[in-house]
Amino acid sequence: MRRVPISIAAWTLAICLVLGGQSAAAQNLADSYRSDANRLIEAALSDSAAYDRLTDLVDRFGHRHSGSVSLERALDWILEEMEADGLDNVHGEGVLVPHWVRGEESLDMIRPIARALPMLGLGGSIATPPGGIRAEVLVVGSFEELVDRSDEAKGRIVLFNVPFTTYGETVQYRSRGAIAASRAGAVASLIRSVTPYSQQTPHTGAMSYQNGVERIPHAAITVEDAEWIQRMSDRGERVEVHLQMNARTLPDVPSRNVVAEIIGSEFPDEVVVLGGHIDSWDVGQGAMDDGGGSVAAWEAVRLMKELGLRPRRTVRVVLWTNEENGTAGGLGYRDAHRDQLDDHILAMESDGGVFKPSGFGFTGSDEAFAIMQEIGSLLVPIESGVITRGGGGADIGPIMQEGVPGMGLSVDGTRYFWYHHTDSDTIDKLDPREVALCVATMAVMAYVVADMPERLPR
Repeated sequence: MRRVPISIAAWTLAICLVLGGQSAAAQNLADSYRSDANRLIEAALSDSAAYDRLTDLVDRFGHRHSGSVSLERALDWILEEMEADGLDNVHGEGVLVPHWVRGEESLDMIRPIARALPMLGLGGSIATPPGGIRAEVLVVGSFEELVDRSDEAKGRIVLFNVPFTTYGETVQYRSRGAIAASRAGAVASLIRSVTPYSQQTPHTGAMSYQNGVERIPHAAITVEDAEWIQRMSDRGERVEVHLQMNARTLPDVPSRNVVAEIIGSEFPDEVVVLGGHIDSWDVGQGAMDDGGGSVAAWEAVRLMKELGLRPRRTVRVVLWTNEENGTAGGLGYRDAHRDQLDDHILAMESDGGVFKPSGFGFTGSDEAFAIMQEIGSLLVPIESGVITRGGGGADIGPIMQEGVPGMGLSVDGTRYFWYHHTDSDTIDKLDPREVALCVATMAVMAYVVADMPERLPR
């Protein structure tokens, strides 16, 4: 394991400075847990254990798409490793997950020049007919432009060349593009990959169809090629391509959420749950999205066990399955634990990449938010103690809707969408110290909430 140096003197100085401006109540809470928080931080940053375990996971099993053999083998290995860590109640909780298979696929420009174009079919897309689809490309920059030019779309392949603004805005062309293009009479649809930065890297991700609208194939191309086709189209050149996709949607198959705990010493039925999603898309290694978040949460709980820190309440790590194309794991967890959700004290998720953390976004009551800010003061020395309003995640969303307070780990997102859902989501994109900082941040927050004398108010 690589050593990750840390200065305890720096922590102490920073804590004193931040607490000097806070209320007595905040200082009392921080004083009560400063020693344990520092132990967790020091242990997390003392080596690269989390990064090394993540490397082992992704190098052994690669991507872990729902329905794949690689996902289920990875889950078997994780369960064995959690048992070896000495965690309590290690088990899998079964759920049925979708099983979409990409198959062979290609995109070739025929006119004005011949060239193979990098592409990725979008998750859930149908296949092309045997022999593929050869058609002229119509380039549009928005749904509105497609409506205005719908008389040109019939029989063509529509390309949505939409530059990245925010993920929430731009991803609409991935999720709804095939519906809009089909309504206009297109035979297939393409999108400019949802990313602010590209090196000829296509990005996959989930898409959807709508009942009553004919289903057409839907795929992503690179930013560079989308811009190139746009320039040719603007010059009045006819762009013709041949799209071949052999994707299939097979019957749902069994999978599992992985669960392990440290059982609480006084209130074992009260639970703080933290985790990430262990599935990934069928490209790259899924190291950043979301193997890293899964392993960071796991390591946070393992460190509590290693240090002998058994909180009053149960701390439960859950590695959810099938977040990427269905959220069956999050929904299944809610259904399996519905009768216990009143005693779920807090749900925490990491699904933004394990880059340098800054704190958490929190969704809950005003009283609980104030407590979270107090706990956040313990993380100021490692610059990850900022607690903001509004946060959660796709996997904890279903139990948050039932009233469980939720929070999502906030990290430096500068590079996240560079690699998101691509062949480039590999372990080398992550830094051991940043992964360790995510572990420390999650461990301190989860432990203090689980151990406080009074449960977090709703």
